[in-house]
Amino acid sequence: MRQIFLDTETTGLSPESGDRVIEIGCVEMVNRRLSGRNLHFYLNPERANSEDAVKVHGLTDEFLADKPLFAAVVDEFIEYVSGAEIVIHNAAFDVGFLNEELRRVGRPKFPEFVSGVSDSLTMAREMFPGKSNSLDALCKRLEVDNSNRSLHGALLDAGLLAEVYINMTRGQNSLVIDANEGASGEIAIAAIDFSAFTLPVLLATEEEAAAHTGLLGELDKASGGKTIWRTVMA
Repeated sequence: MRQIFLDTETTGLSPESGDRVIEIGCVEMVNRRLSGRNLHFYLNPERANSEDAVKVHGLTDEFLADKPLFAAVVDEFIEYVSGAEIVIHNAAFDVGFLNEELRRVGRPKFPEFVSGVSDSLTMAREMFPGKSNSLDALCKRLEVDNSNRSLHGALLDAGLLAEVYINMTRGQNSLVIDANEGASGEIAIAAIDFSAFTLPVLLATEEEAAAHTGLLGELDKASGGKTIWRTVMA
């Protein structure tokens, strides 16, 4: 199973109003293990950033001026994501921007290249209803180290999301999360992905089988009849 954790940074909040993608970060996971084969682009948006956006990601117009256009990296991007399950925090935002970038270069919408898009924000809201489920909040709740995140960054955030996702879907250290969080004392149980485990089958040895048969015989004598499970199995 190939999954890609994806994040973008943008010049603003509205692709319909002309805001553009300025950074794409992708982290690959294969069979629930990070592969190290990541993808990262800074992009020239051909327009100015909004002041509020720069406060979030710190990517100035001057820094982006000599970066490639989306059209120059689109083939590499499509090849990388093709066929994978994509996990995004607040997927509608990023997919909306990617669809608009792809439209500009005459390509189909983003979901047509991938096997599916999963929204980790929706997943978190179902697991932790009524709580803050921002990426920072989830990092704190699931004990993922985000101490390097002074500003948003697409590759950094995609990596943090991968760690958060693993903890949400498997429970890395404990099945119980948030046992002490909040005044209500509610306990949330982390979902466990049992497909990630290979359980060995251990068969009894001849000596162990013989000992078991002898024990059942002794129980039969003591009870004056046949043990109930051997009656059922007969």
